[in-house]
Amino acid sequence: MSRAIDIPAADGTIDAHIVTPDDAAGPLPAVVLFTDIGGLRPCYHEKAQQVADNGYAVLMPNLYYRDAAGTVVPEGKSFRDPDVRPTLLEYAARLTPEAQTRDVAALMNCLDSEADFAHGKVGVVGYCMTGAFALRMAARHPDRVAAAAGFHSARLAEADDPDSPVHGVDTIEARVYLGHADQDALLPPEQIARMDEALARAGVHFTTELYKGAAHGFTARDAPSYDAAADALHHKRLAMLLEEAL
Repeated sequence: MSRAIDIPAADGTIDAHIVTPDDAAGPLPAVVLFTDIGGLRPCYHEKAQQVADNGYAVLMPNLYYRDAAGTVVPEGKSFRDPDVRPTLLEYAARLTPEAQTRDVAALMNCLDSEADFAHGKVGVVGYCMTGAFALRMAARHPDRVAAAAGFHSARLAEADDPDSPVHGVDTIEARVYLGHADQDALLPPEQIARMDEALARAGVHFTTELYKGAAHGFTARDAPSYDAAADALHHKRLAMLLEEAL
């Protein structure tokens, strides 16, 4: 079950979706789900519903609300198409850490005001570029975020990037799970190791797993890199994290 909602934010109005189980009879623990660079589209609505069906109320925002509402990738096109990807990269470039801070504040206000969401601890999950978003949200709201996950995350620990989330994990109180794509050019082994070291040094309860043979984007059903077995494992790991933390 999904319903659209408009969320007032510092930079405009975030169009988003609240997804719950069909038999939801009251407020449920909240999970924020950030899409990958392709934005809102059918495979992510399916993903959100699968998370919700485990007993959660899922808030899935449109990352690109500053530039466009709803689905950004035209019907019949792929977010990987050369005539689509430059637009997505342009929109994504506006999602600076500062912009993310403002957006997350608006999302947290929504979680506190909508009856679908139970009060208390929340979870967050991101994919590709938004694995970093999930970690930043956990770091900025350690009193609220109890579970944070990232799958086939990108650029989590670039050594020469002062804005990299690897530099901000010290305040995380959440349990963290990171499921990495094998041989991922967007997150090579040295970055995985750098993030693991930072999380361990900060005393974060975390798990890192390498999905052997799975390529970047392995959970996106509309991508050529989709891997059904790896996707199923990702749902299993996410369900376990949320159950144990929330």
